[in-house]
Amino acid sequence: MSPAFDAVDVICTKRDRHELSDDQIRWVIDAYTHGAVADEQMSSLAMAILLNGMTRREISTWTAAMIASGERMDFSSLSRPTADKHSTGGVGDKITLPLAPLVAVFGVAVPQLSGRGLGHTGGTLDKLESIAGWDCNLSNEAMLAQLDEVGAVICAAGSGLAPADKKLYALRDVTGTVEAIPLIASSIMSKKIAEGTGALVLDVKVGTGAFMKTLENARELARTMVDLGTDAGVKTVALLTDMNTPLGLTAGNALEVRESVEVLAGGGPADVVELTVRLAHEMLDTAGRGGQDVAAALTDGRAMDAWRAMITAQGGDPDAPLPTARHTEVVRAGADGTLTRLDAYAVGVAAWRLGAGRARKEDPVQAGAGIELHAKPGDVVRAGEPLMTLHSDTPERFARALDALAGGWHIGTESGSAATPLIMDRIA
Repeated sequence: MSPAFDAVDVICTKRDRHELSDDQIRWVIDAYTHGAVADEQMSSLAMAILLNGMTRREISTWTAAMIASGERMDFSSLSRPTADKHSTGGVGDKITLPLAPLVAVFGVAVPQLSGRGLGHTGGTLDKLESIAGWDCNLSNEAMLAQLDEVGAVICAAGSGLAPADKKLYALRDVTGTVEAIPLIASSIMSKKIAEGTGALVLDVKVGTGAFMKTLENARELARTMVDLGTDAGVKTVALLTDMNTPLGLTAGNALEVRESVEVLAGGGPADVVELTVRLAHEMLDTAGRGGQDVAAALTDGRAMDAWRAMITAQGGDPDAPLPTARHTEVVRAGADGTLTRLDAYAVGVAAWRLGAGRARKEDPVQAGAGIELHAKPGDVVRAGEPLMTLHSDTPERFARALDALAGGWHIGTESGSAATPLIMDRIA
């Protein structure tokens, strides 16, 4: 049992740029989880961490204490190794949908505990709920059974995983401390380590549509998370990937499911296919199953078979028509030229305003709302041609979505500078 500390002493230690001891960290997380440390005290400590940082040891102990606040899942009974992927969130980022069944084809179980969208980034569960009958709420027993039989599951995380994180996450959101890299890293990794996966691949987005706007900050976050995974015995790798431009040609729930199915059928946009295949290779490598011809499984039907089995196992009908919005509005090019820029953040906010996202966790989303892109940077466009189509059930939303898009793209006469590579770095 850790000795009791005084919350003010813990705050002052970090305020004065000293390291917190392991016992101080374990005590403050436990006491906050159980209400013995008040919200105003924890928000003060969070601000001190934002301003003064933490060492690798402090972050590792902080993460372990958050894991210890709840239950841990155990996949040791499975007949195959496990690997998971976590994305820090972006616009049009539907990669989990084709990736989980693709990796399952090669004998690696994928326990993908996913969340809902908030703000301009979409949520995996919202996307899949546009499939008729699909249910994200599974018991631990049902999840294990599906991993054994199908090899992949995408579902909601239970409330028992890292409850300290749930409480601290909500506090950070209203106290200006969301950007603290030690707290971002420990928030993500406490849930992923508690989930019990043996291998983890992180997709850390960089750019206007991402949480991390600069390569430098993204690298620091990726390095911190990889170190946390390694310290906890989870084989962890991170890719830094571009999020200045939306991924693929859709942003919105049912629209992104449709595009994911195209990828699983051997088609789909080149960037979505590239990232899906690369992340699958990384997951298989970290799980000890490397050297596979991953791309072939997208073209020969094996990944599609795994997708259909995964959706069906959770009550979904993979053949049901996807919802479509009742109203559309086309945005057209104002001039001839080359599309040199298409801002991911502008597209994400516009899709959110059309009804694809939510401002508060309890808000509903429109399954058919979103944006369909008809051109990406580097494409030649003609005046009057469609650049994008907006989808919404509520046409009064179009004006605010168009406001969000204003200035969000540029058509030039130049051919454009060299495109940013989709995969910018790898950290292991």
